Amino acid sequence: MARTALHDNVLDALGERIVSGALAAGTVLTLDVIDSEYDVSRSVSREAVRVLASMGMVASRQRVGVTVQPRTSWRVFDPRLIRWRLDSEDRVAQLRSLGELRSGFEPVAAGLAAVRATPEQCGALATAASDMVVHGRSGDLAAFLAADVLFHQLVLEASGNEMLAALDGVVAEVLTGRTHHHLMPAHPKDEAIDLHVEVARAVRSGDAVAARAAMAAIIEEATVAVTDGNTDVRTDADSGPESTNVG
Repeated sequence: MARTALHDNVLDALGERIVSGALAAGTVLTLDVIDSEYDVSRSVSREAVRVLASMGMVASRQRVGVTVQPRTSWRVFDPRLIRWRLDSEDRVAQLRSLGELRSGFEPVAAGLAAVRATPEQCGALATAASDMVVHGRSGDLAAFLAADVLFHQLVLEASGNEMLAALDGVVAEVLTGRTHHHLMPAHPKDEAIDLHVEVARAVRSGDAVAARAAMAAIIEEATVAVTDGNTDVRTDADSGPESTNVG
């Protein structure tokens, strides 16, 4: 197995155990224990610990070891941490928190995009929205997800604000995680897709108020869909022809 794959496996395993509480705050590990438990070299263990430390999830000190840190220290915007939390029993709380976060910055980004987007960005946004329509109707969820992620990334980029654009990884993990956990059935709700088309049109026409309103509606519907009444993870067999919200 390639070294990169080994590193990712160990990083994911440790990260998921910390998020789940299996490795509670205050737990002390050693590199020797990590080496032995995951049957990896010291360099792989050390790199995994380094990444976790950069995320605020552990602190490494000589003669002490690797200490798991409390949640208040975690870098909660890190896409990997978001993914681990979405894979845990903390999923609904994480989705709710992320929905509240998105409602604070994505409508703002859409409004700014209506003022600042270039003709090329407007065209790309319209294409992404059109692709969502096509793939939503066909039930190609992989292609639909790609178009949905691209759409939201384009809005953030078109805002012309580099700090908003840097949040694209947060949004991508939300959308990807929701699909991964089967919260997206075969046919996304037409009304929700239409809101994406409305955002694209508002941005192209320079209507900041309409762009903000449509984006706010997208996020509100998506958040409600996955936190109110849709908190149970569906299996593939459960994902039937019913429709749900997208965002």
